[in-house]
Amino acid sequence: MLGACASKKEDTSKMTAEEIYVKGYQALSKKNYDKAATYFEKVETEHPYSKWAVKSKLMGAYSYYKDKKYDDAIMSLDRFIKYHPGNKDIAYAYYLKGICYYDQITPAERDQSNSRMAYDALGAVVVMFPETMYAEDANQKIKLTLDHQAAQEMDVGRFYLKNKNYLAALNRFDMVVQKYQTTVHVEEALYREVEIYIALGLVNEAKKAYAVLKYNYPDSKWTQKAQKLID
Repeated sequence: MLGACASKKEDTSKMTAEEIYVKGYQALSKKNYDKAATYFEKVETEHPYSKWAVKSKLMGAYSYYKDKKYDDAIMSLDRFIKYHPGNKDIAYAYYLKGICYYDQITPAERDQSNSRMAYDALGAVVVMFPETMYAEDANQKIKLTLDHQAAQEMDVGRFYLKNKNYLAALNRFDMVVQKYQTTVHVEEALYREVEIYIALGLVNEAKKAYAVLKYNYPDSKWTQKAQKLID
């Protein structure tokens, strides 16, 4: 127990920046993420003008990320991005920020603010660093963030439809069709539009929505269901 107390109060004031950094790296390697972050912070505060301080900003952020302390990781990454925009690892900093949001995405029935933040952050990687190794993975994750957002709109739309609040439901489904065209939810959204228009007696509008559905997804089960409604 005394040994544990001593380690918590370890005096690093006489250590070089590199020595503290190495201790942080060793703690990180042992998956002691909280301890690693503490060492990397000490490098920043005790040796702010050393080359190790720059490295420590990013390594500290990574330690926070591995420890699932996403807010702390994002703050550290924002500092790195602000003060070291020309650093060779800047693309990774942007990418890791996006991943911090991405890993916090919740199921469709819950708030999707993290999926929107992930979309923005990962989109910055694709736009600013298209030739890097991070851009391809960012692109794939962007598609998944859109899928989550579309899924939430579908959930809300179905709720309104179930309660016969047709116009509110129609707005949600139309948003999926217009804004989330690359997601898997568009087929059902178009079908739901046909369903609502039929319920409202707007046969011509229903036929238009059905025509779009049939043209884009001729073999879809939703197209078959819509055909029965039109008939």
